[in-house]
Order: sequence, then structure tokens, then C-alpha cells
Amino acid sequence: MASLDTVSIAILLGAVLVMAGILSSLLALRFGAPLLLVFLLIGILAGENGPGGLRFDDVQTTYLVGSLALALILFDGGLKTRFQTIRTVLGPSIVLATVGVLLTALITAPVAKYALGLGWSEALLVGAVIASTDAAAVFLLVHAQGLRLRPRVGATLEVESGTNDPFAIFLTLVMVELLSLGQTSGTHIALQFGREVVIGTLVGVTGGWLVVFLLNRVALPQGLHAPFVATAALVIFGIAQICHSSGFLAVYLAGMLIGNRPTRAHNSVVTFLDAATWLAQIVMFVLLGLLVSPERTLASALPATAVALVLMLVARPVAVFLCLAPFRFNWREKTFIAWVGLRGAVAIFLASIPLLVGLPNAHVYFDVAFIVVLISLLLQGWTLGTAARRLHVALPRAERGPRRVELDLPGQLEQQLVGYPVRANSLYLKRGLIPSWSKPTLVIRDEKILSPVEAAPIVKGDYLYLLAPPEKAEALDRFFVDMPVVPAPDPHLLGDFMMPGDVLLKDVAEIYGVNVEPGNEHLTLADYFDIHLDHAPRVNATLPLDTIVLVARSIGGNRVNIVGLRLPEDEPPPPLPRTRRAVAKRKLSKVWSSLTGP
Repeated sequence: MASLDTVSIAILLGAVLVMAGILSSLLALRFGAPLLLVFLLIGILAGENGPGGLRFDDVQTTYLVGSLALALILFDGGLKTRFQTIRTVLGPSIVLATVGVLLTALITAPVAKYALGLGWSEALLVGAVIASTDAAAVFLLVHAQGLRLRPRVGATLEVESGTNDPFAIFLTLVMVELLSLGQTSGTHIALQFGREVVIGTLVGVTGGWLVVFLLNRVALPQGLHAPFVATAALVIFGIAQICHSSGFLAVYLAGMLIGNRPTRAHNSVVTFLDAATWLAQIVMFVLLGLLVSPERTLASALPATAVALVLMLVARPVAVFLCLAPFRFNWREKTFIAWVGLRGAVAIFLASIPLLVGLPNAHVYFDVAFIVVLISLLLQGWTLGTAARRLHVALPRAERGPRRVELDLPGQLEQQLVGYPVRANSLYLKRGLIPSWSKPTLVIRDEKILSPVEAAPIVKGDYLYLLAPPEKAEALDRFFVDMPVVPAPDPHLLGDFMMPGDVLLKDVAEIYGVNVEPGNEHLTLADYFDIHLDHAPRVNATLPLDTIVLVARSIGGNRVNIVGLRLPEDEPPPPLPRTRRAVAKRKLSKVWSSLTGP
């Protein structure tokens, strides 16, 4: 019975610690404190040297839980990464995730050697352990502080973080192997890296494709799709690890493939994994906090602080500026990317590997990683918002998005039901506009379900549900947020072929002799763009109107406010035939542009 009581007490204490972590997030968000730091402190306070007095030194359990947690976190990150995002920042992100991590480790190693009194191999292990960034921490803080980063900067950080963890883990394992065996060769390291990347990619892509196939072909009971995907991610991770490849790269690629393909229950899968990754981060950080010995850590505090400062102020900035030199980033964007290289779960997790293997000075690596993470979260985490605003990489805060509800419809994947509360100043209520690819289906008013015909006219406070393709559902948001007041353009600044967005189509037809479809005569040019574009309007977006082409020249408040007219005679002449050399040069230029971004 005593052993059963011990298990019960362990379950109770574990659940209390996790609950404390969840509740403390409310306080942390209120004061802008980094959440991961709070979870760490809860583990420390509950540990042997804290008020909790819990004795925990099971490194093997910590490594197991950390591996599972990181696999889920990376899978969730891949699930939310769009192929369009990757295409624009692939080059800089991959360079940062590989060459950047290596440079950071190499620049940090000399400081670790002389500050901690280690050998060169041990110092390189310290550099490898703390070299990778933690994007989960970055975007958690960005969201908590209500920041909107410039798309290219945010996308670069997102893709870099998803791909730099596997490389940092590889470097750490190579250094652990070197310290354990005493020797290795460059050829062996290159072959091992190639095997990890190639097999990890094959396992990830194949596993992701199989998950998509099974999700869409196997009729699982309601509610089991999300657990199936989560466990499939862990299966992919396990298979890749057994094949001696990068399981973390495999789950990230699998998540990316699944997230960019139409699947059943996609929304429930994303919601479930959001909760699972939150729980995984809390459990992992609390366990890592329990492993920390404050008394032992204080002995390494001064040299570890020197390592942390060199990492944040020298190694990361030098690596970022060198890696991004071939790409079109300005100095403000490079500085911000360098500053937000937050260290988090991965660094402490990697520092537990020497403990697990039983290397000499293993506790030194762990204590240094802990102090580096602590200083990074305190210094960089608390100044993230200030840095974004001072460096002008934070866009103005957007209107809080509408509360969108998405429901999958059984038996097909082409349409889903999307619901919104109708706001007083929304584009839909004010102008009655809705994209041509969506269809109002039902209205909820005063807890009654009505058809759109029965509910007409739609009023403020109604809930409107529409059918829309899953990949376009997010584009409906702008029709249900309150429209900002946008000043009209100065008519003296408009040329002969430029018009304000509030000009009616019938007036355009009269002036330029074009035909307008019946029923569209009283639409404005801005309305025409809203209805027929598959996404929010962007500058230079085009739409045909009979024989002319409308070009969005200026955007204000998410709507087109200046429109250019491209007349038939304005069409450029056909290009002259080019030589093979010119064609090859043009293709190479396109490839380079796709890698370096706009």
C-alpha cells in the first residue's frame, strides 16, 4: 500500500505543479514576464533546495519527456508553417539554421574555454548546447505584447527556429561522441550529417504523406482525428530516431506537409496540438527546473554570465550579420533578428545529454545552459517589444480579429462552415459585401437558427455562418472586423487613369465604354476588389473588367482606395526572342530572387 500511496502522491504533486504553471501564465502575461521563465522558476521552487523540497534527479525521465515535448512542439510549428512563407525566406532561414548555429558555437567556444577552464572540445560542446534559438518563446512573447512583426522578419525567425534545432542537436551529439570516444573524423561527421538530413527528410515526407492519406481515407470516430495525428507525429519521430537520422527534422517536415494539405478535422487537430504543445512546454520546463541545484549553479554564475553576454552581444549578432549579408535585409531587421535569438527549452534539454551519458563536467554544461537561458529570457525577453518598436520592425497594431468558428463538414474536403459575429461597423454589415467564393448558409439570432432569407436583413449581434474553402477561410476575417476611417485621396494627385476606390462601376463603364455585369453597376471599385479577390487586397493586385484591367495602386484600412486602369493599348509589346544564355540567366535570377525574398 505504501508504494501505491507514493504513486498517488507523485500524481498529485505533478498535477499541482502543472496547474500552478498554467495559472501563473495569467500573472506573467499581465506583467509581460516571459512565460517560460515562470515555468522554470516553479520547478526550482518545488525542487530539493526550494520551499517545495522535492528531490528529483531522474535525468533519463527528463530526457524522455523533453524529447517527446520537443517533437510535439516542432510538429506543431511545421503544421502552422505555410509553403508560401517558406518560399520567400527559405535561403536566409536555412543559412541561419546551419551556418548561423555553427558560427555562434565557434565564437562562443573560446569564451567558454577560458571562463570555465575547459578544454577545446568541452568548450565547443558548451557552444553547441546554447547555439540554437527558441522561437516558441519569441512568438509567445510577441503575441503576449500585442506586436505585429514585419512579415519577412517574422517568417525568417519562424522558419529558422523550426530548422535550427535539428542542427544544434546534431552538433551536440557529435561533440558528445567526440568526448566519449576521444576521436572522430571530418569524413565521419559529414557522412553522419548527410545521413541525418537525407533519412530524416525521407521519413518526414513519407510519414506526412501517409498521415494525410489515412486521415482522408479512414473513417475515424469523431474526436479521434487529433489524437491520431499527435501519436502519428511521435511514431514518425521514433522511426527516424531508430534509423539514426534526425527525428526532429522529420516531425517538422511531416507537420509542414500535413498542414499544407486539405485534411479532415484540420481545425480540431490544430486546436488539440496547441493545447498539447502548451502542456509539453510546461511539463518540460518544470522538470528541467526540478533538476537545477541553485547552490551548485551559483558557483558557475560569473563565468556563465560572461558566456551569456558574449553569446547575446557578440556571437549571435556576428553570425546573423554574416549569414544575412547576401540577402536583402536592412540593418534594423538584422539587428532585431540578432537580438531576439532567445534561448529556451532546447538549450537546457541538450545540456541534459551529457548528464545522461555521464560525461565529466556534465553538471557544468547543465548549469551554464540554465544561466544562459535565465539571462536570455530576462534581458532579451523583457525588451522584445521595445526592440521591435525602436528598430521599426513592428507594424501598427491591427484591429483585434473577429472570433472565427470553423467546422469541418463530413463527406467532403472542399468546403467548411465558417461562423462570425456581425459587428456594427463591419464591411459585411455596412456594404453587404461577401466574396464570390463564399456562401451564407445560416444565421443565429436570439438563440434561434434561421436561414439567410428568414433573417434578412442581417443586424448587429447576429452570428453568420458561411460555406468557404478551408484555405480561404482566413480571408473572410476582413469582412467582419470594424472598418477604420480612411481619408479620401487628394483628387489633384490622381492622373487620367487613376481613380478613387469609391467610384461606381457604372461611372467607369460610361467613361471607358466597358460592359459591367448586371447587378454590379452600383458596386464601387473597392467593392469589386473585395468580392473577387481570394485574399486581402495588396498593392498591384489586378482584376479584369471587360476589356480593361483594374490595378490596386494604394491600400488603406484593408481596402483599395486608389485604382489604376490598364487599357488595352497599355499592354506591353510581346518580348523579343532571347538567346539560350539570356533564358538561363533569367531562370537563375528567378531562383535567386525566390531564395533571397522580395
